Amino acid sequence: MKVLLLKDPKESENGPDPYIEELGSHGLEATLIPVLAFEFISLQSLFEKLSCPEQYLGLIFTSPRAVEAIKLCLADKSKKEDWKNYLREKWNTKSIYVVGKATAVLVAELGLIPQGENSGNAEKLSGYICSRESPNSLPLLFPCGSLKRETLPTILREKGIALEILTVYQTTQHPDLQESLRNYFSQQGVPASITFFSPSGVKYCLKQIMKLSGDLITQIKFAAIGPTTAEALETEGISVSCTATSPTPQDLTTGIRRSLQLKDC
Repeated sequence: MKVLLLKDPKESENGPDPYIEELGSHGLEATLIPVLAFEFISLQSLFEKLSCPEQYLGLIFTSPRAVEAIKLCLADKSKKEDWKNYLREKWNTKSIYVVGKATAVLVAELGLIPQGENSGNAEKLSGYICSRESPNSLPLLFPCGSLKRETLPTILREKGIALEILTVYQTTQHPDLQESLRNYFSQQGVPASITFFSPSGVKYCLKQIMKLSGDLITQIKFAAIGPTTAEALETEGISVSCTATSPTPQDLTTGIRRSLQLKDC
């Protein structure tokens, strides 16, 4: 049974994409189509802020791309040595908050100790942060993308927890997206399930998927990696068959199998 995942191939360099691997282990033939392209910006400014950990309460990462921005700004040899010799250690005396296990893995690769990874989305992470931090203290540094939602900043602001936001990447449509979708549907046909991994994916893909699927659109079980993406689909009139309880390959696979009414082996 074929499933389509609208995401970049693997977010870690270690082994095959974990979603492909997990779905495959349950007899599902998954294909990835990259939806988004990213342009990294303000990397010098990011490094300057990373060089002053004493000015911050900690760090917040809500996407793998924000962690990638840090890796890029540390590409210079001298900056990498500064990070390894003393900056990393200083940041590890502070709170490093993350959403999701994929982001946590990348943060750990930087030598940082992530926390809050089981929160699953920005709203839950905000509650976790508010339960641990006191108001009216140093700000948390929040490197993020241009399309970030206001959920986390709003909740923290209401609780008096300071946040310093720095946009470190801009999100655009992947240049090969439309052609990749056409090729998939012409060669593989209409999949049993399609998973969206971001509201941007809904924005860039949904109309063409509806066109390519035609009358068979009603046979597709639409899945979302989290509640924000599910909300974006529902806003477009799409019935969401499953939303992963947390953004992990295991939970998504469980949800897809349930929506397809597949029994455990």
